[in-house]
Amino acid sequence: MSPALRAAAVPLMLLGGGLVAGQSELNGRLADELGDGPRAGLAAACVSFGSGLVVVLLVAASLPSARAGARRFVAARRAGDLPLSLTLGGVLGAFLVASQGFTISTIGVALFSVAVTAGQTSSGLLVDHAGVGPAGRQAVTPPRLVAAGFAVAAVVLAAGERLVSAFSLATLGLALLPLLAGGGAALQQAMNGRVSAVAGSWVTTVNNFVVGTTALVVVLLLSLLVPGELHAPPSTWWLYLGGIMGVGFITLAAVLVHVHGVLVLGLSMIAGQVITAEAIEIVGGDSHVGIVGVVAGLLTVVGVLIALLLRPAPAVPADGHA
Repeated sequence: MSPALRAAAVPLMLLGGGLVAGQSELNGRLADELGDGPRAGLAAACVSFGSGLVVVLLVAASLPSARAGARRFVAARRAGDLPLSLTLGGVLGAFLVASQGFTISTIGVALFSVAVTAGQTSSGLLVDHAGVGPAGRQAVTPPRLVAAGFAVAAVVLAAGERLVSAFSLATLGLALLPLLAGGGAALQQAMNGRVSAVAGSWVTTVNNFVVGTTALVVVLLLSLLVPGELHAPPSTWWLYLGGIMGVGFITLAAVLVHVHGVLVLGLSMIAGQVITAEAIEIVGGDSHVGIVGVVAGLLTVVGVLIALLLRPAPAVPADGHA
């Protein structure tokens, strides 16, 4: 692969992470406009997942490879080669998107992104060690340990800054929610890898959006049984772009993983996510982040850079050509 292509992929990987932070900010704002409490967060998540579902269905329906993958998916499910449990990763994705609406307005997009990063990086070590992904059991490597250590330190700093200025058990609980959602995201990626090995990336994406949207709609309907209210949908059009950003992130990840591999892709997107989240907080008029929060974000990025430097060099084939 040419050096020019590998170099061009780097800003695109950072962009992919930035789209995740942007989606978090938009879904949080949409939830604020739709009402208060969990019901508003669920409604915003339904809008985000539902719009993403429409986009991926239209694209997948036009691709012969996706239609062939759908046939393989159905055949594998009927034969029992693809357990139902592995096809439910969309529920974990739905939990992540719903947590955006639940927490962003209180803890801010920067702390949310750092917490998700810590949960995802740490849980990824356990998921790989358990062999849930398509590559089977993988040893815990120094690069991933470094990235996980820096990510956990960052979320402790970022959460600590908020709690010192205004201690609240609710804030502590809300900070733990994206941490758990990030842990679920790592498991979701492993489950998706198993599905993708059978049916391809587009069918996996469609399956995620179908499962996630269904789960969110069911929970939203159940929330109607308890007191609460929703406001009229806002007229600000760009608040509805969260689903499109999610599709963009998934598409970039599917393409760029073949350029730099899973480790570099994941760590680079983490850096892009944290940098963008910090920028959103600093530029915004109601910033939740102070100097300690900025340091926490930088810690995450430094962990990524160190982990990339520590990663093993790619093996050179016997003929001497990489």
